[in-house]
Amino acid sequence: MRIRRHLPPLDGLMAGFDRRRAGRWVLAGLGALVGGYLTAYLLLFPAPILPGHQLVPRVLGLSLSEAQDGGTEPHPTAAAGTVIWQDPPPGVIARQGLKVTLVVSGGPPKIPVPDVASLDAGLARRLVAAAGLTVSQVESVQAAAPPGLAILTRPPAGTALAPGAGLTLVVSRGAPTISVPDLLGMAAADARTRLEIEGLQLGTMTRRRTADATPGTVVAQRPAAGTLASPGTVVDIVVARSP
Repeated sequence: MRIRRHLPPLDGLMAGFDRRRAGRWVLAGLGALVGGYLTAYLLLFPAPILPGHQLVPRVLGLSLSEAQDGGTEPHPTAAAGTVIWQDPPPGVIARQGLKVTLVVSGGPPKIPVPDVASLDAGLARRLVAAAGLTVSQVESVQAAAPPGLAILTRPPAGTALAPGAGLTLVVSRGAPTISVPDLLGMAAADARTRLEIEGLQLGTMTRRRTADATPGTVVAQRPAAGTLASPGTVVDIVVARSP
């Protein structure tokens, strides 16, 4: 016995298949269109969805005069007065009238001048550099401290300075230990020799007319005779000249 199966016409089967596939393509296309629209609407070109809401503007990087201030914080790179933080962040959809908190840069953090008193001058300079400051000038003064030791800084220790700011380091050149010799009445050349023997130096030599002294001899000196001076101190003299 032969069994016959009833099969639908091939043309009808293909037509049904094409309609189902076309329908899926249409749905997929519509989904992609809607997804692209929502992406552009919400991410690329966001806009308020609910009434009474608006987009929080971006004020980061604006100056204090261009945005309202909610406080200041030190910042290593942002200039003082520049907005460095805001809450809510930019791009958020928020209700109208919502308070936006802003934080403004107070500039780089200040650095206190380190206390380098009684330290070797070289070590004092390294400590100042390590703190983020610079020694722009070294001043040598007579002091009771041993030569080469730091005495103080200008501005003094603890003063808050901007990073990289310069300061003056005051260093001792030792206590005065040499008694300045009496040069009055000596020839200028002899006065120079005497100063050099004592470890001092001849400074400015001024000539002045006088009838009370032999021309070419010292009639005045500064510092005065007997003054205690440190090695290398300069002594100025006045030499008589013919009236």
